[in-house]
Amino acid sequence: MALGRGLDSILGDVEQAYNKELNKELVAQIEIDRIKPNPFQPRKNFSDEALKELSQSIERHGLIQPIIVIKKGDDFTLIAGERRLRASKLLGFSKIKAIVANIGDKNLRELALIENIQRENLSPIELANSYQELINEYKITQEALASIVKKSRVQITNTLRLLGLDEYIKTLIDEGKITQGHAKIMVGLNSDNQKLVADTIIGQKLSVRDTENLVKRLKTNKESKKSKVNLDNIENLNLLKDLIENLGIKCKISGQKLTLNLNDSKKIDNIIKIIQKIQ
Repeated sequence: MALGRGLDSILGDVEQAYNKELNKELVAQIEIDRIKPNPFQPRKNFSDEALKELSQSIERHGLIQPIIVIKKGDDFTLIAGERRLRASKLLGFSKIKAIVANIGDKNLRELALIENIQRENLSPIELANSYQELINEYKITQEALASIVKKSRVQITNTLRLLGLDEYIKTLIDEGKITQGHAKIMVGLNSDNQKLVADTIIGQKLSVRDTENLVKRLKTNKESKKSKVNLDNIENLNLLKDLIENLGIKCKISGQKLTLNLNDSKKIDNIIKIIQKIQ
């Protein structure tokens, strides 16, 4: 199951580091310039407006919750608190309150993923990518992951299904233009229909229920067209079968296929001549 230490063990390290935040004696003032970002940070988008609001809060009340880092050479690598670090940089702070956790840097990817999952500050797509990375890294099932990160298996499954959406839809989700509730309804549609539904959601401000009805209509129309095509194919195959049998050649229809019984060289020659005349 595990590469390196087990996922449960890593989760315990994160929780232990969080618990240390309550002990003020373990908090140190660290120079911000010495703190490097976690290269495996799964969060890609940071709202400028949200960071501005956070910086205003820090300016008024101070940084209540320290960030968490690990020592790496003469510098530090961030584990938890990137939004707090960015907001402090906006204020021009030279130092920030931090706790130095005793965790090996080989687990930076898992720590970043789990920290963000627990703090619930990822977009649905970023969260889905985090789940998938943990599943791939540790070769565990969705059910096992659900138990470890304290989420329901249904929630894990629904979130992972978002990875099957078109990139255009994923971007809209990351930008907050459509919700996860809207998006999961579009799973299984082709790219053109996904774009059509997404643009309709935004343009007409559709609710999730409205979106469900729209997708149902699209699927119903698709099935109707498919049935009509199948009926046309069957009629044409029957007509072709009659024409060929008029030439003395036995044939049969199986599903969407027409099979000819050409065990006579003369019959084969007749078919060839007919085809050549048509060409």
